[in-house]
Amino acid sequence: MTQRTDVVVIGGGQSGLAAGYHLRRLGIEHVILDAQTAPGGAWQHTWDSLHLFSPAEYSSLPGRLMPVQRGQTCPDAQHVVDYLADYEKRYELPVQRGVWVEAVHRDGAFLRVATDGGDWQARAVVSATGSWTRPFLPAVPGRREYTGRQLHTVQYQNPAEFSGQRVAVVGGGNSGAQIAADLAHAGIDLTWVTQRPPRYLADDIDGRALFDHATARRRALDEGHTDTGGVASLGDIVAVPPVRAARDAGFLTAKPMFRRLTAAGVEWADGTVAEVDAVIWCTGFRPALAPFAALRLRGTRGHITTVGTRAVDEPRLHLLGYGDWTGPASATLIGVGRPARDAARQIRDLLT
Repeated sequence: MTQRTDVVVIGGGQSGLAAGYHLRRLGIEHVILDAQTAPGGAWQHTWDSLHLFSPAEYSSLPGRLMPVQRGQTCPDAQHVVDYLADYEKRYELPVQRGVWVEAVHRDGAFLRVATDGGDWQARAVVSATGSWTRPFLPAVPGRREYTGRQLHTVQYQNPAEFSGQRVAVVGGGNSGAQIAADLAHAGIDLTWVTQRPPRYLADDIDGRALFDHATARRRALDEGHTDTGGVASLGDIVAVPPVRAARDAGFLTAKPMFRRLTAAGVEWADGTVAEVDAVIWCTGFRPALAPFAALRLRGTRGHITTVGTRAVDEPRLHLLGYGDWTGPASATLIGVGRPARDAARQIRDLLT
């Protein structure tokens, strides 16, 4: 049986909820399909010590300030999960959980969203699938020969599982620095490996400042001014307190990227080797866009070409929350509100 609605939002994490909020305010009929069985999106699956970059008041979705977490300047991941669950309930957003979207097809005047529980016909679709389900692993020589444990950021929980082991953390971004600091504070024998020397942002920079910088860059580009370089021009690592403490204590001394993995560890270009029991790949993600393969919209770097959030070659499709290419800082809690509002308004115009 095929169901019909004006808009299908795919993904019930922070971006999908922000889209639902604005669609609801405009009186647009919609449904939010989420593969997760509980609220909270990817925040349900992060490592135990993860905290936001910013205080709660600067980490909110549209319409509802995140409450302050007692005893914490920057809330932890569970606080975010609780906030998203409350947000969804407060605005009575029509989330259907445990629904896996398999494909999106053109179907005359509609887009047909095929799921494991039946099809939907919609006049517009918002993709808010994020990237957590598509961890990226680089093609490093010897990865198949290495006999130790390999895991990605998405699988890391806490240092306890590595007690007494030698661990290599690969990646010079925020997740790499935070997980390396987490292990170092626990006394784990750590080798931190980065593609280039770590670039820390100034210690007083937090998520709000990053959002402001990304927004200023987008405005400058829209007005035809010189590209300021965006957030990447400031550095790669936000110096949250645990990272700052580990850095200042000398725990975060990064080695350059190794040449290959051996059966027992890693080997650098100069022949230096190190035995390690586990490698944690903090090497980023790719957007989870597999359901849209049938639309044949993928461009360079696996992205779908957009103007704002709207797909250029399929104006009934909007993409939300994937980073700067779908809105300044749109992969953040504070940053997704504005592009979600713009997408909802464009969908309203399309429907009318």
